Amino acid sequence: MAIERNILVTGGAGFIGTHTAAALLRQGFKVWIIDNLDNAAAAAVDRLRNLVGPELSQNLHFQLGDIRNGDDLEKLFSQTQFDAVIHFAGLKAVGESVANPMRYFDNNLVGSITLYKIMAKYNCKKLVFSSSATVYGQPDKIPCLEDMELKAMNPYGRTKLFLEEIARDLHVADSKWRIILLRYFNPVSAHESGMLGEDPKGIPNNLMPYITQVAVGRLPELNVYGHDYPTPDGSAIRDYIHVVDLADGHVVALEKLLKHESIGCVAYNLGTGRGTSVLEMVDAFERASGKKIPIKLCPRRPGDATAVYASTEKAFRELGWKAKYGIDEMCRDQWKWASQNPWGYESKP
Repeated sequence: MAIERNILVTGGAGFIGTHTAAALLRQGFKVWIIDNLDNAAAAAVDRLRNLVGPELSQNLHFQLGDIRNGDDLEKLFSQTQFDAVIHFAGLKAVGESVANPMRYFDNNLVGSITLYKIMAKYNCKKLVFSSSATVYGQPDKIPCLEDMELKAMNPYGRTKLFLEEIARDLHVADSKWRIILLRYFNPVSAHESGMLGEDPKGIPNNLMPYITQVAVGRLPELNVYGHDYPTPDGSAIRDYIHVVDLADGHVVALEKLLKHESIGCVAYNLGTGRGTSVLEMVDAFERASGKKIPIKLCPRRPGDATAVYASTEKAFRELGWKAKYGIDEMCRDQWKWASQNPWGYESKP
C-alpha cells in the first residue's frame, strides 16, 4: 500500500484516465483529477466514485480546469504537495490532427509546457507521460522496440514525439526530473463492471467505439479504412490492449518512479506484443455480442501505417508488467459497457 501519496492525473476524466484513477485508488493513492471535459464527461467521475465505493472515493478530488491555463494549475499545486503527475491531458485523433494541426500544437504542446513549468515551480519533478506508438510512424520492422528510430507520420504523433524530446531535455538539464514515457499501442475495451468505458464525442476516430456504435444502432455501418494493405486480409494490423491492462501499467510505472532515484527519462511500450487486423477484431466483436456488424470498405486514411505492434519485453523485464487480456476479453467487456450504456455516459439524447 502507498503511504498517503498525492497523485495529480491530468485528463483524468477521460477513457484511460478514469480507469487509471480507479487502479490508483485501489492501490491506496490519493488522486486529484484536472480535466476540461473537452473529450470527457463529468458523469464519468461520478461513475468512478461509485465504482471504488464511499471509502476510497474520499481520496478522489476533481477540478474542472485546463492545463493550458496556469491559474488552474496554480490553484491545485498551491494547495497540495503532489508526489507525481500522470499526464494524459491532450487531443488524440490522427485524422483531426492532419486537418487541424494548430489545435493539436496548442492543446498538446502548450498545455504540457505550462504543466511542466508549474511542476518545476512547486518542485514536483516525477512524471508518467502518456505517449503513443505513433512516435514510431511506419516502422521499418516490427515489433517496435523502444530504441528504434522515432519518426511520427502525422501532427498528433509529432506532438507526442516533441513532448518525449522535451522530457529528455528536461532531465538532461535537471537530473531531479524522473520521467517514464509510456508508449501506448491501441487502447480498447472497458471496465469489467460495465460502469466505465470509452465515450467519444462526435463520430468515433477509433475502431472499437465505432464498432460499438454500429452494434447498438447509433451508426448504420462500420467504415473500414484500407482493405488493400499487404496483410493477410487486406486490413491494417494494430496491437490492441485492454484499458485495464494499460491502467495497471501506469500504476507499476508510478511505483517505480517513486522508488528509484536514478531512473532518468525512460520509455516503455505498453501493448500485448500481438498484431490483430481490423477485420479480425470485427469478427471477435461479432462473436462477443452476437450482432452482425455491416461494414463499408473505404480508401486508406492519410497518415495511417500498415502494421504496428509492440515488443513488450522491456516493460516485462524492468516493470514486471505484462498484458493479461486478449481480444476475446476486450470484446466481451466492451460489449458489456455498450449494451448497458448504448449512449455512453448520457441517457439517450
